[in-house]
Amino acid sequence: MHKTMDFIKSKINMEPKVGIILGSGLGDFADTLEEAVSILYSEIPGFHQSTVVGHSGELVFGYKEGVPMVCMKGRIHYYEGISMDQVVFPTKVLCALGIETLIVTNAAGGVNEEFKPGDLMLIRDHINFAGINPLIGPNDEKDGPRFPDMTYTYDKDHLEMAKRVADTSGLGLQEGVYMYFTGPSYETPAEIKMARILGADAVGMSTVPEAIIANHRGVKVLGISCITNMAAGILETPLDHSEVTEVSKMVRESFIAFVTNCIKELGNERN
Repeated sequence: MHKTMDFIKSKINMEPKVGIILGSGLGDFADTLEEAVSILYSEIPGFHQSTVVGHSGELVFGYKEGVPMVCMKGRIHYYEGISMDQVVFPTKVLCALGIETLIVTNAAGGVNEEFKPGDLMLIRDHINFAGINPLIGPNDEKDGPRFPDMTYTYDKDHLEMAKRVADTSGLGLQEGVYMYFTGPSYETPAEIKMARILGADAVGMSTVPEAIIANHRGVKVLGISCITNMAAGILETPLDHSEVTEVSKMVRESFIAFVTNCIKELGNERN
């Protein structure tokens, strides 16, 4: 970690207060930062390069609405064949850089049949169905407690702020529970039926490990899913990753505008 932090700090001269992890097809937000400084994951000690289409693999530092921030333009997934420690290492770095809020975004499959592709969903809570927790192993009390409370992993005040922003802009916004599967295979129709019974509104292959790490370290989390497709068994059409990236492109402008306004509100709260 020390080597990583020293390298990053040698490249930047600002202290980010907001971090954002940009999911499949949502990386264009990073291109809107002012005074941007980009560092490839491949250059950063301890980082792994993402291998998934739609995840370019860059840390981008800059300002949005006057707020200093850092974007992960693409994430690393457990299904890429690396350890969970390696998956959440970038999130630990963002927390160590001093961020106060982490915005986690993803492309997700809709389980709630009232949703439709292109909807944005605020994550109210999650279900970790992956069978692995990123906090397994030795715990350093300087980072956080051995047994962190997960009741308000997704900060209540941030949720209310995001809903106000959506109302003000006239953006239709869903809210629900995100269920984490490891992937990379899409869920079966039977698994989606199970997810619905258990209370999930959307499913995906990321986000939960990062949210757990941020919560453990006392960083407030705002979660946003882009519903890019309906999950298996709801429609008869087969699932394909190209649909994920295409729908992400369709919502690009509304996603950027919504996140920008949320960051503006976060900046106002700090001042």
